[in-house]
Amino acid sequence: MSTASSKPSLAIAVDIGGTFTDIALHDASSGRIWRAKTPSVPSDPSQAFLTGVRLALADAGFAAPLLERVLHGTTVATNMILEDKGARTALVTTKGFRHVLTIGRQGIPRRANYLAWVKPARPVPASRVFEIAERIGAGGVVIERLDEASVRAAAEACRAAKVEAVAVCLLHSFANPAHEQRAAEILRAILPGVAVTASSDVLPVVREYERSLATVLNAAVMPGVSTYVSRLEARLAEEKVTAPLLLMQSNGGVAGGATIRRAPALTALSGPAAGVVGARDVAAACGIKDIITVDIGGTSADICLIKDGRIALTQSGHVGNWPLPLPMVDMVTIGAGGGSIAAVEGGSLTVGPQSAGAEPGPAAYGRGGTMATVTDAHVVLGHLPATLLGGRMALDVEAASRAVDLRVADPLGLTRHAAARGILAIIDNNMMGALRLVSVERGHDPRDFTLVPFGGAGPLHGCSLAALLGIRRVLIPPAPGVLCADGLLAADLKADFSRTLPKAGAIDLARAQSIYGELSRQADDWLAGEQVGPADRQQVKIALLRYHGQGSELSIGWVDDVAGVEAAFNEAHRTLYGFALDSAVELVTLRVEATGRMPAPPRPMLAPGTGAQSAKTLPVHFAVGTREVPLYERSTLGAGDKIVGPAIVTQLDATTLVLPGWQGEVHPSGAILLTN
Repeated sequence: MSTASSKPSLAIAVDIGGTFTDIALHDASSGRIWRAKTPSVPSDPSQAFLTGVRLALADAGFAAPLLERVLHGTTVATNMILEDKGARTALVTTKGFRHVLTIGRQGIPRRANYLAWVKPARPVPASRVFEIAERIGAGGVVIERLDEASVRAAAEACRAAKVEAVAVCLLHSFANPAHEQRAAEILRAILPGVAVTASSDVLPVVREYERSLATVLNAAVMPGVSTYVSRLEARLAEEKVTAPLLLMQSNGGVAGGATIRRAPALTALSGPAAGVVGARDVAAACGIKDIITVDIGGTSADICLIKDGRIALTQSGHVGNWPLPLPMVDMVTIGAGGGSIAAVEGGSLTVGPQSAGAEPGPAAYGRGGTMATVTDAHVVLGHLPATLLGGRMALDVEAASRAVDLRVADPLGLTRHAAARGILAIIDNNMMGALRLVSVERGHDPRDFTLVPFGGAGPLHGCSLAALLGIRRVLIPPAPGVLCADGLLAADLKADFSRTLPKAGAIDLARAQSIYGELSRQADDWLAGEQVGPADRQQVKIALLRYHGQGSELSIGWVDDVAGVEAAFNEAHRTLYGFALDSAVELVTLRVEATGRMPAPPRPMLAPGTGAQSAKTLPVHFAVGTREVPLYERSTLGAGDKIVGPAIVTQLDATTLVLPGWQGEVHPSGAILLTN
């Protein structure tokens, strides 16, 4: 039991997933960590949030008022976008551009059949798109003054359509937002209680379709996210918690409730981004800067490459069917996880992207599932102990065996173990394709990186994925199954401020410096509003450039030297595409990434070990035959303890499979470093 004399410095992080809510409570004074898991409550995620907070505090023996920071990763906005359950939304746009959403882009999804693909229904139908009379040119000059009567007419049309949110996106408002801001002001006055958002407050950059879509999605999730954040803040207040609530954003940083209420779409990749931040922090504790992360859960795998300790951002990301060009961690997501379903179709074995989900889940979970999944293949091969979650969940080996036999082995004429190995080989190769996408296809040799697998299923696949890519080192985090919660505690405050030039062209140093000055002042105002002291503020200037005639840009770190910026762009283009062009370089968009440094989370060091001791062995089925494999309980391992594969390491939140030929050593940070 902790006492007041220990003077704790407490921060708590809560990451809500589809099945479980993960909690990490850190005391910076003592360096201690307490973790908890509780079932999520999809109908009211705030219930699981408070339950988890109480569990962790009770375990540590602290009272809620002692909390100094409360951090949260949420999928509320993500799920609303994916499930099309946002508020009933209207779009107000410039006269003549009513069908910008319907037209969209000519491209189709990469894996879609172009003969059968049908464009998905837009989040706002044309019947709820209302035009207003105004026109601003590409250079920001007013061509036609704003007709405020047309704005009032649009407001009445919104009222008649019974909308709950309105997105305002006018032509070229990134170059001159005056008309858009005035229109939003009129709409708010006429439509009290209706959420109104303007593109110049969300994404003041070029490209009408993407900007309109981002603004529409932001408006659609604004009422729901605002209600959720307000409910959380109220419940924390009832617990007498005075610490501010900080929410994870897609860009890998956290922000306060006011920022998230204004632009809730910033949280669209909240959970996966937190995991990437956590993986970088764990690797840094081991002195490793170049990593490839793979977060494998029940349904999907999120993959990200980090070079020199820097998490790359992209503005070409997607959420479901929709491009969302807000700054977000540059990652690739595929449908591959422990719940991915294996099936025989036309004589061929396929695995995923369909998933058994949490209910009924894999057959081995004993919840009525009958489909063969990746988890069932692991159970059949002996990769998992008899129970999970510290003994609270027993695995049904017979049910897993029946599912693999019925769904895979019998239709293909294979033995049960050969079928299970086939399931794992396919899912591993599916993930290898995504791993190559973030590495080889972007000019990086994966052999120069350390693989960091996490999530509930990640450590089961770490060695096999590394072998497929020629990677010689795998890092297993101390708590791989709850790394997203740990990542929240390692995140800094972060916001991005962008401005597209009225006209792309050669770099005008004086003009760029002037715009960066304006963006920097906006960043300082935001940091001050988040109560970040001057000593903890950092700003990074980014430029988005392209060759003349190209339709997309590359992000380059800005320096006040034209030749230096152009040389950096040419080198980045050569790295990504294998060549540089003898063409004019154009500056398109300027961005300032503002960071408010937060206290670093404690990194407790393990005491030296006395040698890894196996309490029991398990029969594991390999292609060369069955072997008795030692089972280690991770909590008994100390710094310096060594593990020789094949071996299995079990803990509350995940199981690690060490394949033959791999050796592991426990790092003082608690991570396990596997080498081959």
